[in-house]
Amino acid sequence: MVETSARLLRLLSLLQTHREWSGTELAGRLGISARTLRRDVDRLRGLGYPVDASPGTGGGYRLGAGAELPPLLLDDDEAVAVAVGLHTAAGQGIEGIGESSVRALAKLEQVLPQRLRRRVGTLNAYTVPMLRGPGDARADGAVLTELAHLCRDAERLRFVYRDHDGAESRRTVEPHRLVCSESRWYLVAWDLDRADWRTFRVDRVEPRPPHGPRFVPRDPPADDLAAYVSQGVSTRAYAAHAVLRLLVPAEEAARRVPPDVGTLEAEGPDTCVLRTGAADLEVMVLHVLMLGLEFEVLEPDGLTEAIGAAQGLLARALSRAGAGAARPHEV
Repeated sequence: MVETSARLLRLLSLLQTHREWSGTELAGRLGISARTLRRDVDRLRGLGYPVDASPGTGGGYRLGAGAELPPLLLDDDEAVAVAVGLHTAAGQGIEGIGESSVRALAKLEQVLPQRLRRRVGTLNAYTVPMLRGPGDARADGAVLTELAHLCRDAERLRFVYRDHDGAESRRTVEPHRLVCSESRWYLVAWDLDRADWRTFRVDRVEPRPPHGPRFVPRDPPADDLAAYVSQGVSTRAYAAHAVLRLLVPAEEAARRVPPDVGTLEAEGPDTCVLRTGAADLEVMVLHVLMLGLEFEVLEPDGLTEAIGAAQGLLARALSRAGAGAARPHEV
């Protein structure tokens, strides 16, 4: 009986890999006959697991979707991966998932053995997310799951992408990694039509299956993909670039400058360097002023000229405002 129960658990574990197995493959993996396999499949069905079977030479077995969620079997690596994923999702911008992730994580941690709890704690402690300020761009959980599977399986992705202005384009890419911030997700992928690496906001991605075929993964565009994405969305994507010295410590600046606005580099105990981008230098002036930090322009010279023009405009507006305020008191 113990041997039969262990075999059933092994069979269930194989079926939960989310693929279709031929009867010959499953029987060979388990070291049993085709007849015993059929009996074991019937036992799983009796326990509430919806095992689908397709007849014929090309048929096989797979675990179907049921009305109720049956217990899952996870090996050590899978359990760690799920726990880390739930920990990330609990604090990230996945629509409708944050609260559910907290509850699921609490249940999972109750049954994790101590050796796995240490592994999860280490991974969480040494994982550095790309932090940013609050925002309203939420990624769909189903889309994130689909993209993660394609990254894992090295399978091409076909999708419609909406740019900043709402214009749509069809893209075919080799997905590499997902990069998350506090409330936004990005996909780093090799764009086949443009023959270059691209970064896509996941909330603007609409997958259009069927996907595929599979591909041989390329070397990533950078070792630090979080820094790569931060620089791309804050600087490389814009026509005008600037380098500023902020007259505050880097830690203080980081509280005002999210990664999608610019990249920061500590210069000393009381200053840091900001690299950022904007549509043009006039817009750049507005972005810099909105930071509310003392700064010095390092480059380009045109930004200093744009600041001077804005200063003149503001001074004239203040002058007119002062003159207007005095008129009611005139006799």
